[in-house]
Amino acid sequence: MPRLSIRAQFDSLRQRNQIALMPFVPAGYPDLETTAAVLPAIEAGGASLIEIGIPFSDPIADGPTIQAAFTEALAKKLKVADVLRTVAAVRPKVSIPLVAMLSYSIVFRYGLERFLKEAKSAGFDALILPDLPPPEAQRVCESIRGAGLETVLLIAPTTTPPRRKEIAALCSGFVYYLSVSGITGERDQLPSDLAANVAELKSLTDRPICVGFGIHKAEQVAQLAKIADGAIVGSAIVKRMKRMKQHADEGPAAVAKAVEEYCRELLRLAR
Repeated sequence: MPRLSIRAQFDSLRQRNQIALMPFVPAGYPDLETTAAVLPAIEAGGASLIEIGIPFSDPIADGPTIQAAFTEALAKKLKVADVLRTVAAVRPKVSIPLVAMLSYSIVFRYGLERFLKEAKSAGFDALILPDLPPPEAQRVCESIRGAGLETVLLIAPTTTPPRRKEIAALCSGFVYYLSVSGITGERDQLPSDLAANVAELKSLTDRPICVGFGIHKAEQVAQLAKIADGAIVGSAIVKRMKRMKQHADEGPAAVAKAVEEYCRELLRLAR
């Protein structure tokens, strides 16, 4: 299956005046078989990219839903190499870009050069390193791009304008903008200052701006389609996975189907 680069994907969406939907999947939750089943289902549901979270025991900005999923995966002795093998095995079935989100401490322990080589080989297109701020991030970002992967860093509402410009300059794939400060989790309404903040970021960079934290309704995705390039949905995806995994007799296919249908629902008003 031909694979789309991040740039090609966003260029295509912009030409069609469409927003990118990027669901978040916690790797190894509830098991790697489910991860392998969910990734192609997300593409079938209309998503444009997939963010794959590599579990970490010390959450950075993850709310209770994602924290619980990570804890369950780690309790089964999940290893980074297991995630990479699973992604490599399912990659031929997925054409949209895959973005790994993980703590830099994991990369550091694994070995930067080794991790980048293996992540690229597995089929990842970009890395999100939420705990790697500039100026420390500059050297690492250069290494990431040198390995053929794109860089994505986070900008929060509280990030100062000079800092926003500095972070945006280090992003080669897209900019991950947090709609609110704090932790992940569903929220009923998007912040009133969101449009102004995204517009400011667009004045600082030509990279796509993707918005995460709190998004879980089709109405919110449609609202974002008017101001941003992408909508990132995390906790709400994990909640649906949790709900379906309780029906253990149905297996990973049931979880994958539920996530696919939810992706279609999220895009219902935006396309």
